[in-house]
Amino acid sequence: MGTKSMRNNIKDMTSGNPVGLLLMFSLPMLIGNIFQQFYNIIDSIIVGKYIGADALAAVGATGSVQFLFFSLCNGMSAGIGIIISQYFGAKDEEYVKRSIANSVYVMLAAAVLMSLVGFFLSRPVLQLLGTPDNIIGDSDLFLKTTSIGIIAIAAYNCISAILRSLGDSVTPLIFLTASIVVNILLDFLFVLDFKWGVFGTALATIIAQVAAALGSLAFALVKNPHFKIPKDYLRPDIGIIQLCVKLGLPTALQSSMIAFSCVILQSVVNSFGSVVVAAFTVTSRIEQIVQQPYNSIGSAVSTYTGQNIGAGYIDRVREGYRKSYIIIGIFTLCMLPMAQFLGRPIMRLFVSEADVIEIGSTALKITSLCYFPLGVIYITRGLLNGAGDTIYSFINGIIEITCRIGLSEPLTKISQIGVWGIWIATALTWLITGAASVIRYLQGKWTEKSVVRQKYEQSEC
Repeated sequence: MGTKSMRNNIKDMTSGNPVGLLLMFSLPMLIGNIFQQFYNIIDSIIVGKYIGADALAAVGATGSVQFLFFSLCNGMSAGIGIIISQYFGAKDEEYVKRSIANSVYVMLAAAVLMSLVGFFLSRPVLQLLGTPDNIIGDSDLFLKTTSIGIIAIAAYNCISAILRSLGDSVTPLIFLTASIVVNILLDFLFVLDFKWGVFGTALATIIAQVAAALGSLAFALVKNPHFKIPKDYLRPDIGIIQLCVKLGLPTALQSSMIAFSCVILQSVVNSFGSVVVAAFTVTSRIEQIVQQPYNSIGSAVSTYTGQNIGAGYIDRVREGYRKSYIIIGIFTLCMLPMAQFLGRPIMRLFVSEADVIEIGSTALKITSLCYFPLGVIYITRGLLNGAGDTIYSFINGIIEITCRIGLSEPLTKISQIGVWGIWIATALTWLITGAASVIRYLQGKWTEKSVVRQKYEQSEC
């Protein structure tokens, strides 16, 4: 296994067994992601059981819009992580530190912009989506409140992306876990004791994210040597900032398009009324849990690829990608039976209404048939992003938006399909996008996208 500093959890992934490295890196992320989804479950249970199904639908109706508003910050974090992982793999200490320093300017600009957009456009967007009148007030309040906290969320995500690019997936887990505990405690306090409703759940999230951001930053500054940055490195470097934007913008656009496609899908869901909105909200929560193993291994593949691309080890990248299929195959075999046979008990954890439970359990059977292609999307996208082939992120976004928009409403108009077209469209989107991702990998363009290679070629010229 790669070298490791016990002091700061930095891990060099350019040597050692790929499967062991990918699993060891992804395990803390998986634990953290599961904790995050566990919080989402607790949050949904608190809202659904103690405020009501309409409140749960109100929060659920904002999910895709939140994703849209957060997408620019998430994309910039991804671009920053790609640059740092490749320079780290190339053992270019100076540019690792310069990239960390300049990430502050990139993320601050993105976070302030999206915070303002989210706050002032929340209600118009919700109205455009046809959010039911009985829930739009709570949806708007929830979305406005969480938009104020985008800066804190962006700060934590950026620091986590940097630490992971250096092979440290443990530190983000520690502070994420702490923030989740704070979040759950504040949820109970604000909702059950103070009776603040959906505003209380949003405020709890903001406070917890601020704590996570400040804690992870303080730890990194004290413990991680790469965050000990000389003053002259703190000056804005236009070249690095442009590179962050160049690599991050396609990923942000991808996230935006996926979010927009989810927004359109949400509008289709809304047209069926609050019962279907509640069922869709719960199934979306469950699918977020299902996606966490894929997401974790995809992030591991991204860091693994970035470091090895930076070191020039193309064949090692290919080896890691092939073996990651085994990992997602095992995950799929574990999760598929639960979705097929335990749908009703799982739905009952969230809601008590029989009609919501019945719709949701059938929906899970539909989407679970395409869990493996979903995993393929994550690992292939992780490799392509880690290699610097972020233009495919834009292509990927186009594919997803075309599938979701092009399939969801037409399918629901077919009398034999009806409401199930919502979830069939999701499953088909995963299948088509997964196939397109593999085609892009096989074309091999990702082998020529190294940031480090381009920098050195320019220096020689």
